[in-house]
Amino acid sequence: MSRVQLALRVPDLAASVAFYTRLFGTEPAKLRDGYANFALAEPPLKLVLIEGADGVDTRLDHLGVEVDSTAAVHAATTRLAQAGLATTEENDSTCCYALQDKVWVHGPGREPWEVYVVKADADSLAKRQSSTCCSTPAAADARAGEPAAATAGGCC
Repeated sequence: MSRVQLALRVPDLAASVAFYTRLFGTEPAKLRDGYANFALAEPPLKLVLIEGADGVDTRLDHLGVEVDSTAAVHAATTRLAQAGLATTEENDSTCCYALQDKVWVHGPGREPWEVYVVKADADSLAKRQSSTCCSTPAAADARAGEPAAATAGGCC
């Protein structure tokens, strides 16, 4: 199983959860402080909501493809590298309340894409201190006008 992931940074997490619950007719699969996700079978989508700063419009945080195994992440890494794309791997990365293996690439508009597998739940929203993945709303929204390459990736 694989599905596309869309991660949005939203100014009002509660209002966004309420909206997407009504839109998709289902409750979030995971709801934590500053974070929610919807794991939809139809359409096959992982919608991630990351709390941003009040008053800042919702914006794209990153895109991804969720796969079902670390082997699938490694296969994607090989395929992407062979296609000439620059890849960045993260193994046993804790981000967005999950332990993950992932590989990152950037599209021509510097939009960050990850191919990832969720290996287990975790207790933390944030990843490494130097990463922008699931960073604080103020820091992330201060970068809202910066190109995605400047933000180095996403998460979740």
